[in-house]
Amino acid sequence: MKVYRLEKTQKLPITMDQAWAFFSTPKNLQAITPKDLSFEILTDLGDDKMYAGQIINYKVSPFPGIKMRWTTEISHVEEGVYFVDEQRFGPYSFWHHKHFFKAIEGGVLATDIIDYAVPMGILGRMVHPFIVRNKLEQIFEFRFKKLEEKFGVFNANH
Repeated sequence: MKVYRLEKTQKLPITMDQAWAFFSTPKNLQAITPKDLSFEILTDLGDDKMYAGQIINYKVSPFPGIKMRWTTEISHVEEGVYFVDEQRFGPYSFWHHKHFFKAIEGGVLATDIIDYAVPMGILGRMVHPFIVRNKLEQIFEFRFKKLEEKFGVFNANH
């Protein structure tokens, strides 16, 4: 199994408390996910913060007409510092997503590190760069813009 890695960073002009409050509330994921994925959280989350061991069920449509269920577990949480979500069932052969938050001058540096593998063996590896990787890049571009709309553009000069 070939495991790929995607790393993304974003500087946000907010406090660590604001960053943690937003990102550690699982229901906020829907607001920063592209509409064309038809992403729907099936688990009743309320306004609860995540916790280690939490199971969250979703429906997602990675391509028009294809709906899939996705189950993740929040496997690790260090309050205000990082959390990890791992796929238990879903579209990937392997999915391990680390979210880190670090205070920087003028805001917060948010870092996502996703280690993942695609199904279908050699066929999956062949379509990975054109379909899977491309889709993940689009999702993070959308997320970047949505977070700037919500929190503002980071200005290193304040």
